[in-house]
Amino acid sequence: MKRTVDILVISDLHLGTFGSQAQNFLRYLDSVEPKQLIINGDLIDIWQFMRWYFPKSHLQILQKIAQLISSGIPVYYLTGNHDDLLRKFTPLSLGNFQLIDNLELDIDGKRTLIFHGDKYDKTIKAQLPAIVGGLAYHSLIVLDRLFNKCWMWFGFSRIRISKGLKDFTKKAAKKVGDFEQDAIDEAIEKGYDYLICGHIHKPQIRTGSNDKGTVEYLNSGDWVENATALEYIDGNWQLFYYEKWEQ
Repeated sequence: MKRTVDILVISDLHLGTFGSQAQNFLRYLDSVEPKQLIINGDLIDIWQFMRWYFPKSHLQILQKIAQLISSGIPVYYLTGNHDDLLRKFTPLSLGNFQLIDNLELDIDGKRTLIFHGDKYDKTIKAQLPAIVGGLAYHSLIVLDRLFNKCWMWFGFSRIRISKGLKDFTKKAAKKVGDFEQDAIDEAIEKGYDYLICGHIHKPQIRTGSNDKGTVEYLNSGDWVENATALEYIDGNWQLFYYEKWEQ
């Protein structure tokens, strides 16, 4: 039995890379019936795209999204930094499909701002170092999985090596600027009730604030490390965790 989801927000699948959890996402997508789908950036990793690597499961995701569009379900594709080449074509509207850079919605009377969020990440202003860093990150993800397959074969619990290192580097990046607070400040300044981002691979729902007010901050996470999505059901936002669903 599929679950009905009023609004489904996903981001950072990074299709075309070894790190993408495409098969897990396919299983999740088959379990839900979204009334609206919002793809909040980095669906395809154009920065690291290799013509010889695009598995069947990655192609099937694109096919399923196309099926949702053809069935009349509104699909919004918001561009991210790893698929920023698509920004040359925004805004583009084809029936119930929209390719855009950001999205404003009124959701049950709540002003909601949705964008990928990379414009607030000061660590990616120089694209070449960012591309190299992204390649190193995805390589680390693959090594992490290989290590844990062996580690867990001996009966030990999984160790999230890549996540620990990434969390450490994000803390160091706070010296350059706090991505979340910059985004929150803009949302509060413009009077939004909800702010939804992706990009930093850190799923969460919390109240963001500054001296001018508050806003509900949501991040859909990713399908590389965390395998998470944001679901809006019966007037409430919730985070879906694939690993908890599996247990």
